[in-house]
Amino acid sequence: MTTVTLASAPSLTPLLARGAALSPLKRAGAGAPLPETRLVLPAARTDARRLAAYAAVCGFPAPGPGAPLPLTYPHVLAFPLAMRVMADRRFPLPLLGLVHTGIDIARHGPALLPGDRPELTVYAEELVPHRRGTEVVMVTEARLDGEPVWVSRSSYLARHRVTGGAPDERDRAAGGAPDERGAAPGTLPARTEWRLPGDLGRRYGAASGDRNPIHLHPLTARLFGFPRAIAHGMWTFARCVAEAERESGPSVSAHAEFRAPVLLPATVVHASRTTGDGTTAFELRTGPRRHLTGETTTRSPGA
Repeated sequence: MTTVTLASAPSLTPLLARGAALSPLKRAGAGAPLPETRLVLPAARTDARRLAAYAAVCGFPAPGPGAPLPLTYPHVLAFPLAMRVMADRRFPLPLLGLVHTGIDIARHGPALLPGDRPELTVYAEELVPHRRGTEVVMVTEARLDGEPVWVSRSSYLARHRVTGGAPDERDRAAGGAPDERGAAPGTLPARTEWRLPGDLGRRYGAASGDRNPIHLHPLTARLFGFPRAIAHGMWTFARCVAEAERESGPSVSAHAEFRAPVLLPATVVHASRTTGDGTTAFELRTGPRRHLTGETTTRSPGA
């Protein structure tokens, strides 16, 4: 791969505009080549005010100089790099309509602190056939002194007509996510209800920088086929991770599958179960519909 080193994080608004303009020119397909480029941002800086806003809207403790970054926060730091890759002319999938279907995060060693200046690397790893189209796997790595300390893999689905063939193992394992009809809830016990306000997408967008119009206002969401604005999938994930950490301590890994959008405003049920090995399974649902399923893992004492 060719490595491109950036002097600063790119601005998201022009990237969204560029990706939108190029989207009609692209035709999704699993056989298309991916851009062989790694974007690197040395010494990424955490803005204290944005971090505080992120922690507040997602339910994490108020940050301090010695407090670790939320496990999900490096995704926010690196998101502009991922957007630059996906908005590139050589990226084969249309940016408009891409659906975040899943994410896996693993921390290696001590957690990142607000004062750390990690090197961030983002690249497109592979295209995967899906029964509803094609998924791209985007990899994000954070390093300190050359050593990886945080790695994530996010899957984004471009929907298109697929002819013949049964779903592959990856699709079956993902439960065909995202499924707008939802699925019957599992056996996880309900813990609490969360009332999500209509401006949640704007608040999270201000904290994270992700101002996709489907999250901001009913009028802009309707342009993309949603009756109302929808919550960010990464907000639902972060909020569930924050709740698990409140009960079980800092996580070293977490994953989630995004199954159905949460229309705002909404009242959702948070359900979870923690086992003796430090794993907390969780889901977010309304009635029989599951919006998100996942789990976090904490390091056992003395590990």
